[in-house]
Amino acid sequence: MRVGVPGEVKIDEYRVALTPAGVRELADAGHEVFVQTGAGEGSAISDEAYVAQGAKIVPDAEAVFGEATLIVKVKEPQPAEVGRLEARHILFTYLHLAADERLTRGLMQSGATCIAYETVEDSRGRLPLLAPMSEVAGKIATQAGAFMLEKPLGGRGILLGGVPGVAAANVIVIGGGVVGMNAAFIALGMEATVYVFDRNIDRLRELDIAFGGRADTCSATTLSIEERLPEADLVIGAVLVHGARAPHVVTRAQLGLMKRQSVLVDVSIDQGGCFETSRPTTHSDPTYEVDGITHYCVTNMPGAVPITSTYALTNATMPYVLQLASAGVHGAVADSPGLKLGVNVAAGEVTYAPVAEAVGVNHVPVDEALSAVPA
Repeated sequence: MRVGVPGEVKIDEYRVALTPAGVRELADAGHEVFVQTGAGEGSAISDEAYVAQGAKIVPDAEAVFGEATLIVKVKEPQPAEVGRLEARHILFTYLHLAADERLTRGLMQSGATCIAYETVEDSRGRLPLLAPMSEVAGKIATQAGAFMLEKPLGGRGILLGGVPGVAAANVIVIGGGVVGMNAAFIALGMEATVYVFDRNIDRLRELDIAFGGRADTCSATTLSIEERLPEADLVIGAVLVHGARAPHVVTRAQLGLMKRQSVLVDVSIDQGGCFETSRPTTHSDPTYEVDGITHYCVTNMPGAVPITSTYALTNATMPYVLQLASAGVHGAVADSPGLKLGVNVAAGEVTYAPVAEAVGVNHVPVDEALSAVPA
């Protein structure tokens, strides 16, 4: 198969979907790889490094989409990229469609088969392609929150870990999944006082063991969160419902309970945000204020550390990229039920039920939609 790697065009996005090691794996398996010139520069990967492993460098995104059948990206396609998609294409990337009706409808109109990293599952129901970026985002969330608490950045002016004789800051993490666990680990490492909320008691037991009892684990009821908000200096939202829009766990009214110039970091913003007052921001302009509370809602947090993120992502995606390139969509989803769950759009239909519900379109089962896609 002909595999294409365009440069990412989302603002402040420096990752690339494939490393030279990934190119080598595909080339050794007999596939052709077309990489847009300069696509790896943000991750410190040169065109020459790709060529050395068998890639062909093409001048622009139009050439990538024109040459390739399988398009491998990092972030959701921007409008110009959606316009380049055709029914013959397989798009493999993060999509986060539940929060973006316009993008969903654009992908439907393209006729392309669109597979979302974030809804692919493994045999245990975990999200193997979301996990590495969740690990990065969780760690960045605490770093960013600590920075935004500094007075020159508009924060309260409190050091996360305190010093002898001065109390540490209080950090609340809502959601105990991969993001939340990593956010809490960094907060604990910075010697903050940490509370982790989750609805799953078994998960809280696991976290209690993982943290060695250093963090307080709390059942995530509305009242229990509300009672902790007045103490919070930093609140990290890490709520995930597979492929669906994130629920609001802090309302605007509840902001009135919080200290002025405390900080909210919404890692769920790709899925619509888990704070009622959240809206997408960028690394260039990461924060805004609502009712005296600083909001950090950058939609591509891992893009700030592309060298780490690019390699971590490729480590996870490569087996699936190879499977798609070697077997095509039909063969790959037949061999991998977890990959089938990644198919969100095919033959003009939405095939992932939570997305269809979120954007208000009809849901068509994957097998039915794929039956209209040429093998």
